[in-house]
Amino acid sequence: MEDSGSRHLRVLSVLEQLANTTYPQTLAQLAQRTGLPKTSLMRMLQALESSAYVTRMPGDMGYMPGPKANLLAAQTLRTPHFLRSCRHVLGKLITFTGEACNLTAMAGDAVQYLARVESPDLQRLQLHMEIGAHVPLHCTASGKLFLAVAPQLERRQMLDRIALPALTPKTITERVLLERELLRLRALGMGVDNEEFVRGMVAIAVPVMDKHDNVIAAVACHSATAQKSLQELLGYTEPLRQAAREMAEVFSAQQDML
Repeated sequence: MEDSGSRHLRVLSVLEQLANTTYPQTLAQLAQRTGLPKTSLMRMLQALESSAYVTRMPGDMGYMPGPKANLLAAQTLRTPHFLRSCRHVLGKLITFTGEACNLTAMAGDAVQYLARVESPDLQRLQLHMEIGAHVPLHCTASGKLFLAVAPQLERRQMLDRIALPALTPKTITERVLLERELLRLRALGMGVDNEEFVRGMVAIAVPVMDKHDNVIAAVACHSATAQKSLQELLGYTEPLRQAAREMAEVFSAQQDML
């Protein structure tokens, strides 16, 4: 008889397979990759779906990690050592930018702040965001980056689900225009917020990649336009990319410890 420990490892194996792929996985694909019988796997997926650890896509498109799986991943990464390492990378980045820098990740259909370091210059205008706060996808630098790099089908599904409210006069609220902007940002490999989230604030974001070249997070920097224009902020793109590479090493080390 199979013990409970083996059953639990099977659940983790399924979640790991879903987390390591960018497209929804069908029952047949998961059965092939995990070696589990389809009947057992179906019961497991139904239980995970009912608990929000797995999301079943419309029709027969397959399964994706659910909101609770994303939340668990974010909570796991909020260990003191991990946060210290993230803040160290962001702190080095601030020596170049002079502006607040953040580490963000997808959380359901929103962006979540995982770590943040503000400028030591107390006289600077800064947008204060609490760790764990959620912000929209369609009008933030990180959110637009996550949308831009997502596979076409996944991006369309997310845009079908989310609203596009105007938070400032510059927020892109027409889907056709937003999709055009996302294609431009995908080619650049970055996200840009040109006063679309908060009036008078601009931001840029670059991807943090895992060893499979999946985007797992973003390093972002924002500034008040009274201090730096968007064009000036774009001048720090390469330091942000270097910080993203260092952040990828932090993520890898954290995963090795789990």
